[in-house]
Amino acid sequence: MSDSAKTAIIFPGQGSQYVGMGRGFLEQDSAARELLARAEKLSGLPLARLCLEGPLEELTRTLNLQPALTVINLICLKAVQKAGVRADYYAGHSLGEYSALAAAGVLSFDDTIRLVTERGRLMEREAARNPGAMAAVVKLDFPAVAAIVAAAAPKGRITIANHNSAAQIVISGDTPAVEAASALAKEQGGKAIALPVSGAWHSELIAGAVPDFSKIMAATPFNPPATPIFFNVTAAPETDPGEIRAIMARQIAATVRWYEIIENLRAAGVGTFVEVGPKTVLSGLLKKIIPADYPCEIRQVDSPETLAAG
Repeated sequence: MSDSAKTAIIFPGQGSQYVGMGRGFLEQDSAARELLARAEKLSGLPLARLCLEGPLEELTRTLNLQPALTVINLICLKAVQKAGVRADYYAGHSLGEYSALAAAGVLSFDDTIRLVTERGRLMEREAARNPGAMAAVVKLDFPAVAAIVAAAAPKGRITIANHNSAAQIVISGDTPAVEAASALAKEQGGKAIALPVSGAWHSELIAGAVPDFSKIMAATPFNPPATPIFFNVTAAPETDPGEIRAIMARQIAATVRWYEIIENLRAAGVGTFVEVGPKTVLSGLLKKIIPADYPCEIRQVDSPETLAAG
């Protein structure tokens, strides 16, 4: 690895949670415990109990999960920063993008926790009003899945929710449309795996959350990023606080362009990727996206042990 290679810190989103997440840092560091207590107060939710004791079903509720995962991501970030790791770029997958906003100084810690708490509440509200489904389509490329989505549209609202890697694309929408698209994917040599989610995230079905969330964001101070962030909606950096607000409002119901983000980070000279937060979901995607001959280091930190291993 050349010394000139740049570092990107990336944050996971929903789906990376587990009971016990953050325990090692919380046991060792009083500052970590203070952050969790602060997030608990701001959200009005029993985050310490949910993170450390569960049950998983309650932790995974969108309302609870968004502030819980965000504070654990930021606790892990503090440990990484204390160890001397500095980012040239930040990115976060869906919910993880709020951790990136906090890391880059766009949002204060308090405003980050307030926003993800409201985001979780509004997304849960819309999912209850408009139940839907999501499925991960593998072994087919983006144009093939886009064509399948178009073909399934007569069955209901459907869209591409996540472009995770070249051959892992998540679809989201009304259950009959997602089922029809899943059957078409199988016919075309792909495979569709139904995802255990409580809502049709990143689709038109939860777009009703956008106006209310926009109002909440309008009253929240946004700063220019101190470190560039590559955004889900655009797969590109943005520096204007007003534009960032607009991007983050759209993000709830827009496609997560993760594959393009990683390709753009590579083009920007990133040679070290550090996944900061629970599990290795993003590290797994990186291994699918990045060519084997590209000189690259992938690390993941969610405990004192994984931090020491780096």
